[in-house]
Amino acid sequence: MDPIKLGLPKGSLQESTFALMKKAGWNFKLSSRSYVPSVDDPAIAARLIRPQEIARYVELGLLDAGLTGYDWIYENGADVVEVAELCYSKATSNPVRWVVAVPNDSPIQSVKDLQGKRIATEAVGLTKRYLADHGVTAEIEFSWGATEVKAPELVDAIVELTETGSSLRANQLRIIDTVLTSTTRLIANKDAWADAGKHAKIEQMALLLMGALNAETKVLLKMNAKKGDVAAICGVLPALHAPTVNPLGDASWVAIETVVDEAIVREIIPQLKAAGASGIIELALNKVVP
Repeated sequence: MDPIKLGLPKGSLQESTFALMKKAGWNFKLSSRSYVPSVDDPAIAARLIRPQEIARYVELGLLDAGLTGYDWIYENGADVVEVAELCYSKATSNPVRWVVAVPNDSPIQSVKDLQGKRIATEAVGLTKRYLADHGVTAEIEFSWGATEVKAPELVDAIVELTETGSSLRANQLRIIDTVLTSTTRLIANKDAWADAGKHAKIEQMALLLMGALNAETKVLLKMNAKKGDVAAICGVLPALHAPTVNPLGDASWVAIETVVDEAIVREIIPQLKAAGASGIIELALNKVVP
C-alpha cells in the first residue's frame, strides 16, 4: 500500500496538532521553511496545508485524509467522510465559533439589522448561507486578514472566527450572534475510505487521536490499602470503570489503581487518605482508549 497522503493544518492549529499527534504516537518534525513534515511512520506522507483548503483537496483525492475544521468542510461544501470529531483548537479544547461582531457603539443589535449593510469575512459562503437563512440581504466582501480592524471605518460588521473572544474585545467589538460552531475533524477521501488498507490506517489514526484527547483531562491514581479499607476507598473513587484491585506480597494489603478526572484529584486525595489509602501516586496519561 502506498503511504497515506495526510493533510495537516498550517497556521494557528499547527502547533496543537503536532502536539496531539505526538501524544497519539506519531512524531512529526518540520525543518525551516518546509511544508513537508517528516514522520516516524513510513505509512504516512504528510503535507502542511492551509486548513481552508484541506477539505477540498481531500474531496478531490489529492489527499487521502486530513485534519481541518468543520467550518471549512461546510464552507467548501466538501463531499468527504467525517471519520472523527476531535475537540481541540489553538488554545483550548473548546469548539471555536464563527460570530457576527459589530463595534460596541453600533446600532446593530440583531441579524435583521444587517439588511443592506457591508460585512467583511474570510468565510463568504458560510456567511451567505447564514444571511439567506434569516432572509437578510447584505454586501459581503472577502477579507484577506486583520478583519477585526475593518469595522467601523470600512465595514458595518464582520463575521469572524473566535475561540475566547479576547481579540474581538480588544478591538472594541461585541458579538450579536453565532453563525456556526466548529470543531476539528479527521476526514477521508471516499475512495481512500473504500480501500481496505487505507481505511485501516485512517481508523488507527482516529482511535489513537481520540485516545490522546481522552487522556488530556484524566490521570491514573495508584495506592496501597489494607483489605479491610478497600470498600471505603472504592466508595471515594469515581472510576472510569470499577477500580483495579490486586494482591500484594503481604496478604493483608492490596494495590488499587483507577483512572479519574484530573479536576477532582485535589478533592479526593485527602478523602482517600482518610479512608485508609497510602502510597498514593498520581500519573499523567498519554492515551485513554475506552
